[in-house]
Amino acid sequence: MRISSLQIFDIANRNMSDLSGAITKTQEQISSGKRVLTPADDPVASTKILQLTEELSNVKQYSANINSARNSLSLTEASLNGVTDLIHRIQELAISAGNTATLSKNEYAAFASEVDSRLQELMNLVNTKNANGDYIFAGFKSRQQPFTGDALSGFRYNGDEGQQKIKVANNTFIPATDSGKSAFVDVPSSTNTINTYVSPSNKSDPPLKISVGRVVDQKIYDEFYPEDIVITFNADGNVVPQGKNFTATAKSTGRVLLNNQPYTPGQEITVQGVAVKISGNPVSGVAAVPATQSFGAQLPTGPFDFSASPQTIQIRVGSITQSLVLDANITNTADLAANLNDVANGNAARLASLGIRVDAQGLHMDQGINFSISSGSAAVDTVMGLTTSTGSQSVDGVLAIAGDRAFVDSSNRQDILTTLARFSETLKAYDGSAASRQAITGVVASTLDNLNFAQTSVLNVVSTIGARVNTLDSTDSQHLDTQVVGQKVLSDLSNLDYAEAATRLSQQSMVLEATQQSFIRVSQLTLFSKL
Repeated sequence: MRISSLQIFDIANRNMSDLSGAITKTQEQISSGKRVLTPADDPVASTKILQLTEELSNVKQYSANINSARNSLSLTEASLNGVTDLIHRIQELAISAGNTATLSKNEYAAFASEVDSRLQELMNLVNTKNANGDYIFAGFKSRQQPFTGDALSGFRYNGDEGQQKIKVANNTFIPATDSGKSAFVDVPSSTNTINTYVSPSNKSDPPLKISVGRVVDQKIYDEFYPEDIVITFNADGNVVPQGKNFTATAKSTGRVLLNNQPYTPGQEITVQGVAVKISGNPVSGVAAVPATQSFGAQLPTGPFDFSASPQTIQIRVGSITQSLVLDANITNTADLAANLNDVANGNAARLASLGIRVDAQGLHMDQGINFSISSGSAAVDTVMGLTTSTGSQSVDGVLAIAGDRAFVDSSNRQDILTTLARFSETLKAYDGSAASRQAITGVVASTLDNLNFAQTSVLNVVSTIGARVNTLDSTDSQHLDTQVVGQKVLSDLSNLDYAEAATRLSQQSMVLEATQQSFIRVSQLTLFSKL
């Protein structure tokens, strides 16, 4: 086999290059302290190193999440403890206020002043923000102030029931916030009570306001419960002299509770054992245009006597149909109206159920609902001057347009803010009379009961926070153990054995040096040197 000089040079160059690369790699390992610099160095170890590195990175992030959740829960617990301390103080005031035999009006006014101050303090606590500016009791709506309003306009919870959760382990999420609804709003009430609010579609400017209200006669209200009340402002012309007026109705049935009552801003309105105050300048409604069906101008010659052979007609209003009887001798429209309004034959009751009134001019639906008349005969058509046989329909009725509205909803729950507001309102109303003493006694009892319920609600949330903190502590401890074990395994896989690397570097350097010297000697061996 013949080896050329070019092959000798190529082989030597390749060997020295490989040896130089090995030395460079060893030097890089020594400088970095890492045994595996590329996946090619140890594919199996590289895979494990990537897995461990990712796991340790996740553990680091979980630890940061745990610290964030712990800080959030600590802030929540501190705020709830502040609410608990405030409840204790109001309980003390309520017990003191129960001594109606010796306390004066001025002393009750002083109590009310402190309750108002505590109410403002409570508003600050339930609207607590964290370091990021998020409201901790607003649920998922953390950028929106959860509690708004005051004793004059009622309190509103604007958040939701969500809990913001933080991932603290692969399959573990911990709620870091709590909904103010569960902590402060959904509190059982000692007695049947009310919630007040105004319609969002109201047009008054400034907006109409309704107070938190109070139950002034529990017995009457319990009989009415669980019905709701709607207070609607009517057309100004509904009262004489013309002016702002309202009607209170039962929400589910429309039954009128108070009709066309003159409105005075800030004056207490009492209905079904409930007292509320409405303030502002409400937008009035627009009156209905009655629907009518007029009788003929005059009757034909001769009377129409239906006494021997009564005739009927049907009147339909909406989904209600009633049959009216004509069973009298009718000589003019006055006789016709009297027959249609007859109590004995039941016509009067049927008209009342339809909301229709009849006079000598015709039929009138004052609520503006158009109605139809049908199923008559030719004789009835002649008497009434209407086409009852083929059907006659009113077309001139126009429904009323309601003005601003306020609502009083029944409830068996009472938020803690409203409890304080109603307590303060009753204290301010004390005037030394027997009625005001009785009111104080009643509100003290209900306030103490409601504060106990509120305290229980708050403590329930605090207990869940304690459980969550325990979970965070145990999870954090597990992460620390995982981190210690993972770092040890990672060190075993990736860290360099400096003694072995130094020995290997010395060996590689010696081999490279020997290779270089051998190449020098071989490269000088030529035939020309033998001539």
